[in-house]
Amino acid sequence: MLTDEEQIRTLIERWAEAVHAGDLEGVVADHAEDIVMYDVPPPHQGVRGIEAYRKTWPGFFRWQAQGALFEIETLDVTAGGDVAYAYALLRCGTPEELAGEPDIRLRLTLGLRKQDDRWVVAHEHHSFPIMDRGAAEQEVRRVHERWYDGTAAKDLDGLMAAIADDIVSYEHETPLQHVGVEAVRAVCASGLEAAGDAVVSLDVPDLKILVREDLAVAWGLNRVRVEPANGQGFDSWSRGTRVFERRGGEWMMVHQHLSVPHDPVSGKAKTDLRP
Repeated sequence: MLTDEEQIRTLIERWAEAVHAGDLEGVVADHAEDIVMYDVPPPHQGVRGIEAYRKTWPGFFRWQAQGALFEIETLDVTAGGDVAYAYALLRCGTPEELAGEPDIRLRLTLGLRKQDDRWVVAHEHHSFPIMDRGAAEQEVRRVHERWYDGTAAKDLDGLMAAIADDIVSYEHETPLQHVGVEAVRAVCASGLEAAGDAVVSLDVPDLKILVREDLAVAWGLNRVRVEPANGQGFDSWSRGTRVFERRGGEWMMVHQHLSVPHDPVSGKAKTDLRP
């Protein structure tokens, strides 16, 4: 028969495997109805109750499905008669992220209690150490570079990979705001379709990035270059501000504001020349 510490270790290892597999039922199993989780992203007061806990995972699973790792590296368990705690370090990130920051680890603390003669998780606390701002800035810059590559490849899924489910985007096109990842996906799909066979490139030559803990703001002038198969290429410029939040170790865009200069006299927008 397994000792209490062995039972808890097995429970936590099973939970981590379910997270990596995107198995929601496996993740929420062995958790108390009144679970309180302090997660990496907000809310600051924590996630309270099993239903709220359940709702935090689908977005993480979509990020995880891109090939990210979620592996226990070290795990320590201490069990009393009916209360226990455990702490662990996990490798959590894409292979590229872990190659760039090989020492970064997700820190995990669990509080457990014995309920109906079985151990359940009553508290979870996840965190990353506050990253060096220079390294975090480079991570956000790499998100932009992946967008540049995705635009050139006309890879819609690649363009959407770093877009949060709950994004609010102020696009050039109506309506006033596009709410949710599917609304932004439709705008991107329309733009790629309109380009047809033309070669399209995107970059932000003067990109500026400001990072504070798990929030980042990036701004600059967007340059879109279109080169038709039979015709003269042209550049189109616009202004862009983007807000990112680190979720599950990954920078996700939660807000975007795009615009072009507007001439109040003529009522026309000017996109053919850089301001």
